[in-house]
Amino acid sequence: MSQIISSLALQIARFVHASGMVEAEPLTERSLAARFHVSRSPIRAALQDLEVAGVLRPGSRGGYCVADTKLAAHLAAEPAPTEDDEDVYLAIARDRLSGQMPERISENELLRRYGITRPRMQALLRRMSEEGWVERLPGNGWRFLPVLTSMQTYRQSYSFRQAIEPAALLEPGYAANVPELERHLEQQHRLVAGEVLEISTVRLFEVNSALHEAITECSGNAFFIESLRRVNRLRRLIEYGQSIDRELARLRCAEHVQILELILQGKNRQAADTMRDHLAALGPIKAPTIPPSRVAM
Repeated sequence: MSQIISSLALQIARFVHASGMVEAEPLTERSLAARFHVSRSPIRAALQDLEVAGVLRPGSRGGYCVADTKLAAHLAAEPAPTEDDEDVYLAIARDRLSGQMPERISENELLRRYGITRPRMQALLRRMSEEGWVERLPGNGWRFLPVLTSMQTYRQSYSFRQAIEPAALLEPGYAANVPELERHLEQQHRLVAGEVLEISTVRLFEVNSALHEAITECSGNAFFIESLRRVNRLRRLIEYGQSIDRELARLRCAEHVQILELILQGKNRQAADTMRDHLAALGPIKAPTIPPSRVAM
């Protein structure tokens, strides 16, 4: 989901700049959601990111307004990601996971290693920072944060998820966010219909981890929500290193459809049981004792 939000934040910054908006001019979630053809939830997250970046600030009547047009222009000038950038992103992830990347590294060393321009590398580093696996050091350096690096700990992450995700569905205050869950349901239907055969490894991870987080967020339990987000950040790089069996991935997406439909029907007990079975089946497939050549996503 973070990649989607980052892309939306960039598009909103470009809209602010291209429209000639001025300081204190308001922006509404509704109008932006209509403009960019997405639900209001990712727009809200993108606006929050732009507030942190200093581009926006809270409006006097709620919502957000423009805080700094120069910062918006600076973000608007950022180059759009390319397929080559995605290849570099995955190469950095693989090198980090395999131990070929030191914990601390300078931006110049990264440029020498991967041979892309500084603005594109900076955009990749911002993305990695937003995703929670690298952080900026004072000066021109970066530090890689802890992630899951062994199949043993990866298997443990699935055992942990089997404990918290079904429990989240059974919280007394569980309140389904119907528009958000319906958006994920439509997305999963598209994957089952064939989109899963073409989607990138990174994008598939983003879509499916966002789905699990959206389901858990409806519990209102901050401990379940933050724990799952943390696990997803930690397992990201191992996921990127997996080779995906697309037909198995299609079956997993079909299970997602079943879980979402049960939740939307108010059948949380059945949804919790299905979620537990779903995660129990995924663990041995994705983190076996002897890694297979291909796994499901």
